[in-house]
Amino acid sequence: MDTGTLQGVGTILAMAAFLGICVWAWSSKNKADFDEAAQLPFADDLAQEKESSQAAEKQPPQNNQTEKGTEQDVEKGAGHE
Repeated sequence: MDTGTLQGVGTILAMAAFLGICVWAWSSKNKADFDEAAQLPFADDLAQEKESSQAAEKQPPQNNQTEKGTEQDVEKGAGHE
């Protein structure tokens, strides 16, 4: 076997691996798994929103307005000009 034959076999194996990965990635039976994985970066945001909405439902609304803004804004210095 010479170098050209080995290179040809390597090329065919690499192409077969590439095509196999493409078929696997575009397979309809994997769509649900990939859709779920695509939402993972947003999972923390959704969990925080859910927790904050549940906490807001448990607590009655509070009106902490002062003359220059909310108490939180005054503490941060936002109410001062």
